[in-house]
Amino acid sequence: MAELVTGHANKAHATAEQAAGLNAGILGLDDYVLNVHDKLKITVVSANKVTIGTGELVMQGRHVSQGTPEDLIVTNGSQGQKRNDLIVCRYAKGSQNIESAKLVVVRGTPTTGTPTDPAVNTTSPLDGGTTYDMPLYRIPLDGITIGTPVALFNVLKPISDVGDSLTQRSTTWRVPYSSDSILLTRIGDICFMGGNVKFNSSGQNNYTKAQEKLPEGYRPVIVNTPVAVFGGETTFICYGDANGTVTMLGNPNSAYAGCTGVWRTADPMPAA
Repeated sequence: MAELVTGHANKAHATAEQAAGLNAGILGLDDYVLNVHDKLKITVVSANKVTIGTGELVMQGRHVSQGTPEDLIVTNGSQGQKRNDLIVCRYAKGSQNIESAKLVVVRGTPTTGTPTDPAVNTTSPLDGGTTYDMPLYRIPLDGITIGTPVALFNVLKPISDVGDSLTQRSTTWRVPYSSDSILLTRIGDICFMGGNVKFNSSGQNNYTKAQEKLPEGYRPVIVNTPVAVFGGETTFICYGDANGTVTMLGNPNSAYAGCTGVWRTADPMPAA
């Protein structure tokens, strides 16, 4: 039977189960740490203690808040043996359907060989599970020493970042050895160059610097990124740097040529 959840019913009717279903439907059927606070950052305090920082997470639609840092005790390791422990956020549904969540250290099995992660509870509360574990960190122990913790979670980016990734800008770029310009487009942090040109002269280039520079907002992250590869009756490539410098390789050959290029930029988004 259909029921209006976000509406006045003159009685208490919205449930945590419905809220979890909505969260899971919007955010995804997985577990995420949200991009706020300390993002549950871990700090190794001693040979048997770690601290988990503040943060927010969503596990199978359930929102869990870590408002203050929390210390967790790791069982001491043994000389000559290795072990993997897991730090998990554990959801539990107890008697009278009371639900709770807490951070737990799940101890692994010591071995003289290659350690494996301990088993965790994987039946989702969305599927009727009463205990569910979201792994946060792997804690490797070699003898009595705690190694570097390994993060096992994904950080969910906010919707504003999704909007930024779809923002589009365009301009034109004057091609070396030509009177023509070609279209330069940016969507998010990805840049595209494409078009047709007529080169006005010939000349062999062996990593020669061009007078033309790439405009700010479209400059590649990596040095010597191929930003314009020309084909047709020529073999001519333009490489870009983060400062806008363009380096040329090959011969434009006074030819008609098509151009293509795709690269990533870390420049601020140009104004509209």
